[in-house]
Formats: sequence, C-alpha cells, structure tokens
Amino acid sequence: MTRLAGAPDCGIPRPGVRKRGWNMSKRKSDQLRKIEFVHGFTKHAAGSVLVKWGDTWVLCTASVENKVPPFLKDTGRGWVTAEYSMLPSSTGGGRKDRDIKKLKLDARSTEIQRLAGRSLRAAVDMGKLGERQITIDCDVLQADGGTRCASITGGMLALEDAIAKLLADGTIAENPVIRRVAAVSAGVCGGRPSLDLDYALDSAADVDMNFVMTDDGRFVEIQGTAEREPFSEETFAELRALARKGLKRIFSLMGKRR
Repeated sequence: MTRLAGAPDCGIPRPGVRKRGWNMSKRKSDQLRKIEFVHGFTKHAAGSVLVKWGDTWVLCTASVENKVPPFLKDTGRGWVTAEYSMLPSSTGGGRKDRDIKKLKLDARSTEIQRLAGRSLRAAVDMGKLGERQITIDCDVLQADGGTRCASITGGMLALEDAIAKLLADGTIAENPVIRRVAAVSAGVCGGRPSLDLDYALDSAADVDMNFVMTDDGRFVEIQGTAEREPFSEETFAELRALARKGLKRIFSLMGKRR
C-alpha cells in the first residue's frame, strides 16, 4: 500500500481521541482481523451466530413471526428487519446506558439497524419467504470497531440458519436466500489505506468507509466520510479494491450457503 501524499499523520489525534494510529496495529494494511463464526450459540432462537471479529464480539439472533408490517398484509410477501444495541459494558469508555432508560433509541443505533435491515433484505426473495417476518437482533457484547460490519455479516448467517429450519420443517417450499451479503470497513490512517478498522484505527482515521457487498461482487451500500480533508477518486478506488479483497475472504470464511 502506498502512503497518500500530503495526508496528515495519524500520530496527531483529534481532540478527545487518544494518540493511537495505524502503527499500533500488528496487521498488514490489507489484512483482516481474525474472524470466527460460532453457530447455534443460543438454543431458543431460530438462528443464532456469535461473531468474533478481532476484539469485537456481536451476538446475532434470528426470530421468525407469522406476521408482517401493515403495508405487506395480504400480499403473500415477507419481510426482514434488524435491531441493534450495545450492552452497557461493551465499550472501554465506562458503562453505556441502555436505550430504554432514555425511552428512545440513540441516533447511532437507529442508523446501524436500518443499514443492517436494508442490507439483509437485499439477500432475500420476499415472495418465497411468504407472509412472515424475520427479525435479526444484533447485540454487541464487546466493541473494538466495526460493529455494524460484524452485525450485517453475522446477521446474514443467522438469517440463513433460521431459513434452513423453515425449509426443514416444511414451512416454506423454496429457499428465499438468493445471495449473500457481508460488510467490511476500510479507511485512510496516516496516509495509508487500510482494511478492517479496529477502534485504534477508526478513532484516528482521515477517511472512514463501510462497504456492504453481495457474494457476486455487487454493492448494496457504501458509507464514506472524510474526517479531515476531502478524499479523491483515486483514494476511493483504492479503498474499494481493499474492501473487495477483504470481502472475498470474508465470504470464504462464512462457508457454503445453507
């Protein structure tokens, strides 16, 4: 990876951010963190997967209900949605209050669960799912950057496990999963394009992006922010290439479709 000319050094932290830059990582800049998927982590959910993504751990569970949102009633079509939350002790910054204490979901959680829902719906033929709803709950047990990417990727596997049960018991006749989706982050830190940002990288990044893609190489969503200077088309292309490389490996780690 080349260092981008004129980019600021991540050794100079933003206000309120500890001095932690790319050189704190032991990984190569195009290397993923260690990723593990533990299926069947809980026994009551229709599908459950614990995602261990470096030091980020997310529990993704799938629940199936014989109901759909009002706009889909009597259409014969199903729905997939997602919810996201972080446990109070999931971060290193002290206890995080539960959303119920504030009587509303915080803006970040709302944004992430909408992203997860949109991403997972791209994987499913709602006509084949029938008039039922599958909710993917993504609960962050431990956070070290990339919780939304872990939630989408683990949520995909939990969704597949739930659908496998519906097929096995004859509830549905055809598999509604038409493709897989997964997500990964990429960014620029210290002028260096880097894949799969942990907290140390993300908190000091000059550019921060998230890529949601299908297993046939198409994009579902791209989120990108320049934290300091605007980024060029060349930088975007390099980050996109990193994400493609990382997601190819992630789809491999996810194993064969159920």
